[in-house]
Amino acid sequence: MGWAIALHGGAGDIPYSLPLERRQPREEALRHCLQIGVKALKSNMAPLDVVELVVRELENIPHFNAGRGSVLTNKGTVEMEASIMDGNTMKCGAVSGLTTVVNAVSLARLVMDNTPHIYLAFDGAEDFARQQGVETLHTSHFITPENIERLNQAKEANRVQIDYTQPIQNDTTKGEPEIPFANGDSQLGTVGCVAVDGNGNLASATSTGGLVNKMVGRIGDTPLIGAGTYANELCAVSATGKGEAVIRGTVARDVAAMMEFKGLSLKEAADCVVHERTPKGTVGLVAVSAAGEVAMPYNTTGMFRACAAEDGYSEVAIWPDTKIE
Repeated sequence: MGWAIALHGGAGDIPYSLPLERRQPREEALRHCLQIGVKALKSNMAPLDVVELVVRELENIPHFNAGRGSVLTNKGTVEMEASIMDGNTMKCGAVSGLTTVVNAVSLARLVMDNTPHIYLAFDGAEDFARQQGVETLHTSHFITPENIERLNQAKEANRVQIDYTQPIQNDTTKGEPEIPFANGDSQLGTVGCVAVDGNGNLASATSTGGLVNKMVGRIGDTPLIGAGTYANELCAVSATGKGEAVIRGTVARDVAAMMEFKGLSLKEAADCVVHERTPKGTVGLVAVSAAGEVAMPYNTTGMFRACAAEDGYSEVAIWPDTKIE
């Protein structure tokens, strides 16, 4: 048994031709955030505090679809969401529909710590943020030129747009717009972190801006406990991918259930959920077990991911067999 940490910056149809100027900043950010998490665990910070710290840092980096880099709705607005869960106590908190909160994950933590509830959304969540005195900024802070361009591309193609690739234009010969959730669209750039300390204490946190050109009011898997985020005494899981698929598959909880009820190892459980129980091209996850094991499976082209463990192993990668360090 020993400490371990894993984090992700989204899974999906990430092309191998992804330009260096789009790939390198994300790789550097993953490495930076991994170092922050490792340092925190080595200093005996509680896993719940570690995952919040790391996800806050990821939210502040505009290269990912969370916090500062959140993608835009079909009305050109941001609606951020996040959740966090402690494995020992099973306490959890979640938020959706945020438009001014700088760090959604920390507001989710406050919902967990300071209310009798688990989930607050939209106006109620924004009101709670002001009551708690968390940092807020004008919504324009979250609207980046890159995400305005993505939204315009998505609207031109009349579809919910993925993060890393260009939209496929409509076939006008059919006389009908493309179905918004066409095959290949996925929730990319979502961020998440899972951690375990040397005593087997576990925690998970996930944060996102959702889908490009999503309907206003759409809620994905990220804030849903058991779908995008889950932690108990056996493991901690943070999922990413096509939110609707993650919700249908209760992906994060299923990993824990496989371990609990079938006696599978973390790797066996995570591989089963990702490769056998969810449609190909829709899901990725990072997970750690109470024993310090790490799993980072995905059934998409790639997943921005990083991990480290007390035994000295460390990895930052995007595609299969392309370990960066």
